[in-house]
Amino acid sequence: MSTKVLIIIGVALLVIALLSGIKTNSGKRLLSIKLGVILGAIGILLMIYASYSSNLVNYNRQIEQVSIGNKLSIEGPVKSTQVISPIDKDSVDCRILTMGVYPEANKNDIWVLIRPTDDRYYPQSDHTNTSYKRDGEWQVVTRFGGDLGEAYDLIVYEADAQASQFFSATIEKWKKNEDYPGLQLAELPAGAKEVDRIKIYTRKNCRGVF
Repeated sequence: MSTKVLIIIGVALLVIALLSGIKTNSGKRLLSIKLGVILGAIGILLMIYASYSSNLVNYNRQIEQVSIGNKLSIEGPVKSTQVISPIDKDSVDCRILTMGVYPEANKNDIWVLIRPTDDRYYPQSDHTNTSYKRDGEWQVVTRFGGDLGEAYDLIVYEADAQASQFFSATIEKWKKNEDYPGLQLAELPAGAKEVDRIKIYTRKNCRGVF
């Protein structure tokens, strides 16, 4: 039975239940209170079920916890875009907040791509698609789906508008198809310039988490 039909039935049952509170001119109720309560409860349950089984409610069945790795100390003026957390050779959780710094004169978008042992590249994003930038600092949620101790290259790119659009469109396509095949090196856009790279490892079994 479709979601719309369930909602319509639920609303109808609620309307019928309200009739239990209406009395006729003779003083009799159109519907017994007991039956009205039962029908009203069924109607509410149907609408709740229909909502949570559809896109009407964004119900997160798995709560993801964001962790923060070790952080590199930066002194003096920032001369280049780089990652400061996690640090090189760090072991990380399945979902982390990757953070970095950039020269404030830099107007390019910043993207983090991870390269696991399958030798493919996976652009990382949250709701903004690009890394969040402000006052010389940037950050982006980064997810890992490999085995315990799997090695990853975490690579930072500065991207022009066309390259940034390519990464965004790629992510949207993967989400729509529910398939994340990764990118080959030759597929990376020319407008994306690598500016930093570190090696990290998963300290948990993250396979199948996301």
